[in-house]
Amino acid sequence: MGGRFRVITLGCKVNQYESAFLEEVLTRAGWSLVREGQRSDLVIVNTCIVTQRASHQSRQEIRKALRRNPGSLVAAVGCYAQVFPEELSRIGGVRLIVDNRRKQEFARLVPMALRSEGRAVFLGEFEEGMAFDCLEVSRFSGRTRAFLKIQDGCEAFCSYCIVPSARGPYRSLPPAEVLHMLESLAENGHKEIVLTGIHLGMYGVDLTPKMDLKDLLRQIGKEKFPLRIRMSSLEPNEIDSELIEMVASEGWLCRHFHIPLQSGDDRILRRMNRRYTAAAFERLVGSIHDSIPLVAIGVDVMAGFPGEDMTAHNNTCTLLNDLPVAYLHVFPFSPRKGTAAAKMDGQVAPAIIKKRSAELRELGAKKRGLFYDGCVGEVFEVLSERWHLGQEEIMEGRSDNYLPVRFPFPGGGTGRFVPVRVELNEASHLRGEVYEADFPLFRPDAADVV
Repeated sequence: MGGRFRVITLGCKVNQYESAFLEEVLTRAGWSLVREGQRSDLVIVNTCIVTQRASHQSRQEIRKALRRNPGSLVAAVGCYAQVFPEELSRIGGVRLIVDNRRKQEFARLVPMALRSEGRAVFLGEFEEGMAFDCLEVSRFSGRTRAFLKIQDGCEAFCSYCIVPSARGPYRSLPPAEVLHMLESLAENGHKEIVLTGIHLGMYGVDLTPKMDLKDLLRQIGKEKFPLRIRMSSLEPNEIDSELIEMVASEGWLCRHFHIPLQSGDDRILRRMNRRYTAAAFERLVGSIHDSIPLVAIGVDVMAGFPGEDMTAHNNTCTLLNDLPVAYLHVFPFSPRKGTAAAKMDGQVAPAIIKKRSAELRELGAKKRGLFYDGCVGEVFEVLSERWHLGQEEIMEGRSDNYLPVRFPFPGGGTGRFVPVRVELNEASHLRGEVYEADFPLFRPDAADVV
């Protein structure tokens, strides 16, 4: 059994990884992946519910798939199905609902849904001590950069967040499997791997014997894979001096941290159930910046959390303005059913949330511009990823410190580490030239280094 299928992904890097798994297992089962705009016999919407907007977008994509593919099997999978399956069941035409616990079985569940006359619903409960579901992905088609999910689950219970209900308890991919999958991705041509998880900094707490992310990174470093490693989001209290030193000294680790702040006001942080202070966050960012030249530090920040008055908002803006951060991800607060924050007093008016979000985004643009300006004149190792506008003249790529760089690369190709001297900040990206002089790339003996 097979046909044409498509996967629509909303949300985080973990979802993107799991969508790649769905694509791979369905292709092995005889299905053919098609591009956007082509009619599909099976449409999978890998949903997200981290915000009200994400839930709305998930429902929109499901209804769009139903309109554009009449008679096809439309499946809603993931976090929405895990937490609010009854809401999905109210969308007429959805014939298959699969939660996060059953994604591993998806290729087996599709034929069952096709044979069913009604709606097929497959839901599973989270259990304490449950094992990590190993969703092996060997390649990300057409990409030099790949994701590798090594951790799942969250038990932090921030007062605004529904994720613990959607993802369950902490669980980790054993280190031997991590190394195996890194080797497989490298053999299939990927040059950068992003280690990702729902709560990445808690990697290893469930393993026997227990280990942590630094232990895993040491094992990865010993293998000398021909690729570089980027870490996805880490909580402030999970980044210590030892990890900072590793990033500073190991050339295969990208000089890039993404750290959720959420608020620069201690009172709001306590209401959020965040376990650090604004001063501690300031010290952390200063320590990273002092230890790692030209490091990119990205920050998540939330606007309009219940109880956030103008003083609290100004405290956040002042803190971020004074810190050497490279960019901001701004999230307007939206109450999520089932979270403590949804019932808190001091709910902020939507118009005020919108205004504060705009102010933070403006600040984020300023910080990004300053960071880009500070990189002009420097030489970076850029991974060549794609031709700009599809024409083999100007290459686009990312540096290890997350700079989007365009540069002339006649005769070159994708999937190569190229020394590029940055010449100009063009707002959305940086313009550079290939640097011809000697430059200490992280693996100068590798065949894919220019």
